[in-house]
Amino acid sequence: MRRLRGQTAYLAGLAAESAVERAYQQMGAHVLETRWRGKGGEIDMILQHGAEIVFCEVKKATTFDEAKARLRPLQMQRIHASASEYLAKVQDGQLASVRFDLATVDESGQVNIQQSAFSHF
Repeated sequence: MRRLRGQTAYLAGLAAESAVERAYQQMGAHVLETRWRGKGGEIDMILQHGAEIVFCEVKKATTFDEAKARLRPLQMQRIHASASEYLAKVQDGQLASVRFDLATVDESGQVNIQQSAFSHF
């Protein structure tokens, strides 16, 4: 039973990330990386949106508010650490224009993208 719940959560996460990717594409962004893992941890999605590199955390829950509440300060710190590592491989490095978005997905599959939801280093 535990394995089934884990598999269900994994598949729901993939579906949420897919919905978020489509929403970004409709905004004119394109995906550079998904589930990128650095020493600091995983970043769900890294995108190019105009001149900005967007680091996006995806959260799924029954409601948008519940999903938003799942992003904790320690996780934001890990995302920042991994983003810094990722920026080391781009042309402008730490001087690149970046933002950190939170994309929430509710139980019906609706997507809400909160741009610049948490600040960077």
